[in-house]
Amino acid sequence: MNKKEVLKKIMEKKEFSELPIEDVEMALFLCFNKDLSEKGQIKYTREVLHRVYGAFGSRKLLVSKERNPEWILKKHLSTRERLPYYKEIYSRLLKNQKQVTIIDLGAGVNGFSLGFISGIRYVGIEGIGQLVNLMNDYFKKQKLNAKAIHLSLFQFEKIKNLIKKEKGKKIVFLFKVLDSLEILDRNYSKKLIIEISSLVDEIVVSFATRSMVKRKKFFANRKWIIDFIKENFKIIDDFELGGERYTVFEK
Repeated sequence: MNKKEVLKKIMEKKEFSELPIEDVEMALFLCFNKDLSEKGQIKYTREVLHRVYGAFGSRKLLVSKERNPEWILKKHLSTRERLPYYKEIYSRLLKNQKQVTIIDLGAGVNGFSLGFISGIRYVGIEGIGQLVNLMNDYFKKQKLNAKAIHLSLFQFEKIKNLIKKEKGKKIVFLFKVLDSLEILDRNYSKKLIIEISSLVDEIVVSFATRSMVKRKKFFANRKWIIDFIKENFKIIDDFELGGERYTVFEK
């Protein structure tokens, strides 16, 4: 098989069928320096994509059915952990501001948490096409000032253009996204943050401080990103809630 055929084979599985082709190509590239057969390349690439995209979600989310927001949030591991704390998280991050646009990079199903806040504009950027459709259906039915866009986070020029189009105060969310970016491209997180920092008022990054299943405290080494933020930006807030650490900073 040629490269195009291998990519097509990788994306035959439902959970990979609506991923950005750029991300699939990057995952495939990681196995080129390994001595693998075509079957091995397909298997390895799918494993990488699962680490990047599939670790948090239930396959039930990929089936387009009308569900209530709480059901959706509980089926995505990341948002399920955040569910009891959303009101407190948003109160601290937004400080009850109304005239603000949230740009949620790697949104997952976070758009279904908009019931915990009001009066804001929301733009969710997500690579899993099924989740984008799910959120947009919800936004339309609820008549929310929100939209989800199907886009790879590695297309930073397109992301920058989308951010530029938004008016007023802008806050970027990068909730539990950085580790996934680093799997495909080491140090890309720093590049992305640098590129968008001058276009927005604040950036919020978060990462887990407890294992998602057993809820045990662990001390993952995030020194690389915290040091980078301290050296290049002004930290506004830094707190832990519900097994997740949030760092808020500005240029």
